[in-house]
Amino acid sequence: MSDIGILLCLLQVKYNDIILDNLLQYKGIIAENYVATQLLSNGNNLIYWESGNKAEIDFILYNDDGIIPLEVKANNNIGSKSLKVYMSRYASKYAIRVSTKNFEYENNIKSIPLYAVFLI
Repeated sequence: MSDIGILLCLLQVKYNDIILDNLLQYKGIIAENYVATQLLSNGNNLIYWESGNKAEIDFILYNDDGIIPLEVKANNNIGSKSLKVYMSRYASKYAIRVSTKNFEYENNIKSIPLYAVFLI
């Protein structure tokens, strides 16, 4: 969806669930949808990657640095076997992880906070 408000309405999410942070089953969907709309608005194509139910990457970007995997996390839990699998298999120059954590660069992974996705 191109509008998170309409998505929340279709999911029948109530105002109190948002305020009280009770969106456990929807957080990932909402975060990925938000990132997708931001990437599209910046002219990126939405490409998804999976490896036979063993690993998946939410978005694959192509820029001057080559093919870059981008993983979306809806909270501070940033562990991602899939990102490690992809990077070791395809030797990406770096990866991007979007989450609620602040900006950081560690182990060739650029961490971008959800609020700053428009910068990608």
